[in-house]
Amino acid sequence: MSPLADVLGMRAGTLEAVVAALKARKETVATAESLTAGLVCAALTSVPGASAVVRGGFVVYATDLKWGLAGVDPELLAARGAVDPDVAVQLATGARDRCGATWGLGLTGVAGPDPQDGVGPGTVHIGIAGYGSVNVSTITVAGDRHAVRSAAVRAALDLLSSRLDAP
Repeated sequence: MSPLADVLGMRAGTLEAVVAALKARKETVATAESLTAGLVCAALTSVPGASAVVRGGFVVYATDLKWGLAGVDPELLAARGAVDPDVAVQLATGARDRCGATWGLGLTGVAGPDPQDGVGPGTVHIGIAGYGSVNVSTITVAGDRHAVRSAAVRAALDLLSSRLDAP
């Protein structure tokens, strides 16, 4: 197991299984990450051979980079703020499309300790885009910044893994 997976509290073999599934399906993934600041991409690329399946990722911590790099609608950001399920969907779609990947993952949320745009710490939205469908999952995590960010990474990779297992 990679040291990063251990730090994030991931089950042994999770990262390797996701990379192996992508390889077996001849598919790729890209990320656009806000609160996780690249941890999903870093976790995936800690697996030897990940270069065959990871196209890249955007760290879009600042709101203007969400539209500038990942293509999130600036009107959506102005109306609802950066921590919104539709923002996660657009982050996922932007990562997929702009990196030329099969799958896109988009993460936005509040790691804390303070609320953002009226959204409390521990709120995380994860978008996944692939094969003509886009879905979003919202989780609420108790704990400090490390706990929230680690749970967000695990949830994003679990979401991708479940989609890779689907027929």
